[in-house]
Amino acid sequence: MHPVVLGISHKTAPLELRERLALPCHDAVTLARELLDCETVSEAVVLSTCNRTELYLLAADPPAARRLAVARLAERGGVSPAELAGASCAADGEAAIAHLFRVAASLDSLVVGEAQILAQLKAAYEAARAEGCTGVVFNRLFRQALEVGKRVRSETAIGQRPVSVSSVAVDLARQELGCLDDRVVLVLGAGQTGELTVKHLKARGAGAVVVANRTLAAAQALAARCNGRAACLEALDAELAGADIVISSTASPGFLVDRQRLAGVMAARTKRPLFLIDIAVPRNLDPAIASLEDCCLYDIDDLQSVVAANRHEREREVVRAERIVAEEVVRMSDWLAGLAVVPTIARLRGAVEGIREAELVRLDGRLAELSDAQRAEVEQLTAAIVNKILHVPTVRLKELAAERDAYLYVDALQRLFDLGDAAPAPACERERRGAERGERLIALDGGGHAASSPTRPGANDRAASPVTPGRVACPGVGGPGGDEPAPAAHPARAALGDAAAR
Repeated sequence: MHPVVLGISHKTAPLELRERLALPCHDAVTLARELLDCETVSEAVVLSTCNRTELYLLAADPPAARRLAVARLAERGGVSPAELAGASCAADGEAAIAHLFRVAASLDSLVVGEAQILAQLKAAYEAARAEGCTGVVFNRLFRQALEVGKRVRSETAIGQRPVSVSSVAVDLARQELGCLDDRVVLVLGAGQTGELTVKHLKARGAGAVVVANRTLAAAQALAARCNGRAACLEALDAELAGADIVISSTASPGFLVDRQRLAGVMAARTKRPLFLIDIAVPRNLDPAIASLEDCCLYDIDDLQSVVAANRHEREREVVRAERIVAEEVVRMSDWLAGLAVVPTIARLRGAVEGIREAELVRLDGRLAELSDAQRAEVEQLTAAIVNKILHVPTVRLKELAAERDAYLYVDALQRLFDLGDAAPAPACERERRGAERGERLIALDGGGHAASSPTRPGANDRAASPVTPGRVACPGVGGPGGDEPAPAAHPARAALGDAAAR
């Protein structure tokens, strides 16, 4: 099985496409469940934010999983698969893991170092897990991704200067209009982004802040925290007439303000300009507003120029963060590689344990005169011999799991011990016979075979298989359905080496 990611972001797709593919949380979970209906996909998480919509899959066939992801996502957004394929980026194996970790560390964000993405990633993972869309591999992968994000923020200075799309929007307003002391700012939306916007406005000395929201109580609560004023969206025209700056960030699926509506408002403003910033995806403000006289409209993609101007200040911390990501990718990949040998180890132990059990059954007549204590000693002795014989091969095979030619050792072991048809957990004839006689065999320590306890079947009980070196497919490099092989070296290990050299 292979981790696979396919999606779009501010780096690969225009805002017009991103807003069509933006998914509310419940729709993202629904899509994850739908993806599990395909035989090739065993685990799924869908992440959708203002700047990205990405599908993370655990799949037996990465190319098939990518084609499936393109088809399902295109259907959701009402776009053609070809259009989506040309604007998406895909990766599998180590490359997919590295991408997820960079997203968690906010290294792939529009604003490098912004803090919101970690909470958004956690919410997406927990929603998928609650619906049974994750199992052993993705539970480990996403929990480690969250730890990577926390580690980057604690071990580098990226998180020491809080930066977000909201703060960049406020900086843009101040950059274009100068001092905000005597400006009236209308904030549309009282959610997390709206709250961050208000916080940064007050920090930049905004004179008057008005919070407008569909739910008046939420607007009142936020306005009270910033000594501002609350308004409901039904009174939006009056608030637009009195504002100097509008910053919009609601979750509305359509335009809150279209060109015709604002044209009527502007007619009554007598040539007083209005500065508007729309940081919502999908957009809240009609792009046609930009054609109105005295209206200056920016959307989330327009913020990139402000971000680029400040990026050099964080470059040193980015290098340190990339090294952390590379280290964690190697750790995760080694863990996944270890899963490759687990079935073979289980089969080897099962085969040898089967021989032990068969011999005890064959000698059962000779052991009949032994007391229960003596029979237990025989059980312990033979199990200890099996454990000691298998200890070194087991340790060595786990050590070799991360090597590129590990499959050669696995194959050799399977051939030498004829493990192709061996059951990993063979039925224990002696335990069955003992149970029939009402006897209880002593449980053995030290890695001997143990009867499996019953568990509730479900998505979290899915077995996992190893990850292989990754492939990356981006626009101009094979597309999401492509099958371009990655370079010979592991991406994360190469990045780790580059970081060390720096």
